[in-house]
Amino acid sequence: MTVTDGPWTARLAVRLDTPRLADWLERALRPEASREVPRTRAEVLRTGESAIEVAITARDVGALRAALNTYLGWIHLSLETARTAAASGTPPGP
Repeated sequence: MTVTDGPWTARLAVRLDTPRLADWLERALRPEASREVPRTRAEVLRTGESAIEVAITARDVGALRAALNTYLGWIHLSLETARTAAASGTPPGP
């Protein structure tokens, strides 16, 4: 099987309960998206008051898979951190 060269693209849409949580997640992910990563580019977009999107472009399918796994992990970790903080009475963000 031969997989053609890219660009390969994916978008992760995240809808959150509050604008504050969307702000916090956006600020958590934006520094990661601004880093130069070989074969991959990512952009964090605000798509609504309580929604963000991570747009990923990669030169090959392996790079896209790696970026997707990485961003899904960061999103999961960030949201679990926010849930834990809220449960302790300390919501995330300023």
